[in-house]
This record gives sequence, structure tokens and C-alpha cells, in this order.
Amino acid sequence: MRLVLPRWAGPLAVKAAAFITVMCCALAALLGVLVHVSVTNQTVGQARSLALSKLADATQAYEAGDALLPNAGVDPRGLPAPLRTLAAAGNRGTMVSSHDGRPTMWAAGPVAGHRALAVAVDYSQQARTIDGLDHSIMWSSGLAIGATVLVGVFAVTRVTRRLHATARVARRISAGDLDSRVDDPRTKDPSRPQDEVAAVAAALDTMASSLQSKLLSEQRFTADVAHELRTPLTGLHAAAELLPPGRPTELVRDRVAALRTLTEDLLEISRLDTGRERLEVDTEELAALARRVVRASGTDTEVRVLADARVETDRRRLERVLGNLVANAHKHGAPPVVVTVNGAVVTVRDHGGGYPDYLLAHGPQRFRTEGGATGHGLGLTIALGQAEVLGARLFFANAIDGGAVATLVLPLVEGR
Repeated sequence: MRLVLPRWAGPLAVKAAAFITVMCCALAALLGVLVHVSVTNQTVGQARSLALSKLADATQAYEAGDALLPNAGVDPRGLPAPLRTLAAAGNRGTMVSSHDGRPTMWAAGPVAGHRALAVAVDYSQQARTIDGLDHSIMWSSGLAIGATVLVGVFAVTRVTRRLHATARVARRISAGDLDSRVDDPRTKDPSRPQDEVAAVAAALDTMASSLQSKLLSEQRFTADVAHELRTPLTGLHAAAELLPPGRPTELVRDRVAALRTLTEDLLEISRLDTGRERLEVDTEELAALARRVVRASGTDTEVRVLADARVETDRRRLERVLGNLVANAHKHGAPPVVVTVNGAVVTVRDHGGGYPDYLLAHGPQRFRTEGGATGHGLGLTIALGQAEVLGARLFFANAIDGGAVATLVLPLVEGR
């Protein structure tokens, strides 16, 4: 089963927590070993000195023919074999072993006849001291590691939360919300230390502000140009109507009409870009509206109704969306063109070469066409913008067996 991390957690937080844990464990192990070795050497050294001192007293008493002290004797029972061998070879030494169920420090030395004179010193207290020290080291190391990990994870998650907040703002900006800002408090207070995350947040806010200013300037320019063109175009249209009948007159009128349509499209796009569009919501029968759009288009388009639905929408804008989709299907696709109504979902499909790859990957782009197609790329751009105003979703795809498919998903009337 895959571990599900919190939303604020990610690879950076996990790696940082793992690194802190490993380093804490390594440091605690190193300090624990150093303390254990130091205390053990000191404790064992003291016990060895005591045992050797008692061995010296026992040797002196043995050589003087006096009675040996308790826990001293020649080749006593329980003397470890390695220590017995060492003493029989003429050397003195000490060794810790278990004797009668208790830890014992043995000290042994040679006596006449290759025998060993040994003294046993109770080592229980020293063993308990070392065991207690080891337990204390384990508990204190565990507490220190836990506290350090908690503090480290808290510090790391504060950074990762800020990074996630910055990433969310970047995604909103890329989605078109140019008003989004990180607004990291560290970037507004010069007295506070500026870390790398604050620097990234400040750079992102600056980039968003600059991008917003440039886009607003371009939108104003487009709107101003389109608005200024309307007056001369109106006069040009009136003058074209006064021309005598003939082929040249038809060409002039056709080009003037195309220029007027382009100007109106530019004005509509500028209104969509600035968010000034307002809905006039009413309840509509989707199948009837689709049939009206097809009749108004004057094209040979089939309407199929799998399931009708009532939707809350702006009729004019919805007709604009469907009309642009039908017009695009006939202009850039191939017949038959079919409009299918299935509940609140409307699809417009043709049987041409399908949408280009750039449109499927990035959506419609104004003034961009490929494959020798004619037009300005504004029809689908307007359809997508109006769909967003309606609160609908518009998807573009290519059918498996060929042709372009545009799918419009509308919100249903509540309770239906």
C-alpha cells in the first residue's frame, strides 16, 4: 500500500526529515559509544586496581605462610581457564567473568609449582553502573533524537509550506489569474532576514506584476484599435453600398464585411480578456437552442438529441459558442457535421483531419492556424472565452476514427 503524505509534505520535507534523523542517530551513537567506552574504562580500571591490590596482599600472605584472605586461593574453583594459563606461565593478569551467578573481577598471579594464586572481587556494582549508564544513554539519545527530529521537521515544513504556497500562486498565474500574489511578509519588512524562499516569492510577484501590466497594455491597445476601426468601417460599408452592381462591388463588400466581423471579434475578445462580460441567465431547452443555432448557420448540419435537458444559461452567449463551433467544423473540417445533445453535454463533430496538435496541447490561440487553413483563430478563442463566462467547460479532442470533436459541458438547472 502506498504511503499517502500530507499536502504540505513532499520529497523535500521527507528527504530533510530522513537526513535529520540519520544525522541525529549517527551523532547519538557516536556520543553514546564515547561515553560508554570512557566510563567503562574508568570503572574497569578501578576494579582491576582493587583486584591487583588484593592479589598483592594475598601473595605476600601466601609467601609468609599466613592464612589467605577470603575469596583468595590457589587454583580456586571458577577461575577462568585463560587467566589460569596466563598465571601458570609466570604472568599476572585480570579478567571479568561470571562466578556463582554474579559478575566477578579475577586477578591471578604465579606461585611455586606452576600454579595460580587468584583473588575474586565482586564486580556486581560496577556491572550495574555500566548497565545503568547504557540504559541512560539509550533513553537520552532517543529523547534527543525525537526532540531534534520534531524541531527539524517543524522548521523544514515551514519552508515547504511557503514553497507550496508559492507554487500554488504560480499555477494560478499560469491559469490566467494575474491578480494572484504570494505576498510573503518577509518581502514587505526590510528589517526581517530575507531567505531564499522570500527571494523566490518576491521574484514571482514582480514577474506577475510585470506580466499583468504588459497584458493589460496589449488588451487596451487591441480594444482601442478595434474601437477606432469601427467608425471608418461604418463609412466604408455605407460607401460600398452605393457602388454600382458588379463583381468588383461584390468583392469590396465581401472584404468590408470580413473586416467588420474581425473588428467585432477583436472587441469581443477584449471584453472577455478584461472580464467585463455580464450574464443574463435564463432557463433554456438545450435541444431547441441547438436546432436554432444550426438553422441560423445555414449549413447542412445534423442535430441528434439523445437526451434533452434544461440549463440555466445566457442564451445569446450559448448560441455564440455553438455557432462558432459549427462554423469552425464546416470551415476547417469536412462533412458530415453532427451536433449531439446528451443531457447537459453538447458535442460538435466533423469528419475532417481533426484539430492540430498545438490546439489539443495548449487550447485555441488567436491569429494562429496551421496546415494551410484560413482564418484568424478567433472563433474557437471566443467560444472558449464565452464558455468560461457561462461557467461551462469546453474540451477539444480528435476522434479515434478521424475528425475533430468539441465537447461543451453546461451546468444543469438545480433539481434536474
